[in-house]
Amino acid sequence: MNLPNKITLTRIFMIPLFVVFFYVVFPYHEIVAAAVFALAAFTDFLDGHIARKYNLVTNMGKFLDPIADKVLVSTAFILMLTRPAVFEASFFAGWGTIFAGVCVAVILGRELIVSGFRLLAVERGIVLAADKLGKIKTVLQDVSIALLLTVMPFLGEAVGSGFAAAGNLLFALSAVATVISGVRYIVKNRSVLKEEKGEKGETQS
Repeated sequence: MNLPNKITLTRIFMIPLFVVFFYVVFPYHEIVAAAVFALAAFTDFLDGHIARKYNLVTNMGKFLDPIADKVLVSTAFILMLTRPAVFEASFFAGWGTIFAGVCVAVILGRELIVSGFRLLAVERGIVLAADKLGKIKTVLQDVSIALLLTVMPFLGEAVGSGFAAAGNLLFALSAVATVISGVRYIVKNRSVLKEEKGEKGETQS
């Protein structure tokens, strides 16, 4: 197993650690959880950079890397829904929990659709290039999560509410970028959905 794949596995192993620090109560435990998340998110950049620079791209890495990234982000968003106060402490007050739930549903739905789309492309032997907007939405998601986690201990203070508003705004932008990047990715590669010559469509019951 090469170095990039080891880094990817490290990111996966950090997810349970992130969950522990999120829920085990001690002073500023949310900040520790944010630090663990930020470090794990950084490994997503690190393993890809090393793999490309030193030509260490492997099938295992292609399989594990996107899964590790999606599980990390999905876990963070789902856990944060259990602490709705961070979404209410901003201009979304009164609608914060609904706003957060819709955004998370949209983000997870997009990832499932795109993952299925990529599987279909692999079946047909089509190589899909990474989308720049997809990378931007990942950065927005990571930064919004880290910021919202960090402000959780300070929600009762004015500065906490201010940073929570900034985190929620980034969260909303990440949801919009997620939808746009997903639609753009599928439209750009719509040839994947075309029926191949001689291919029979499935019958509907």
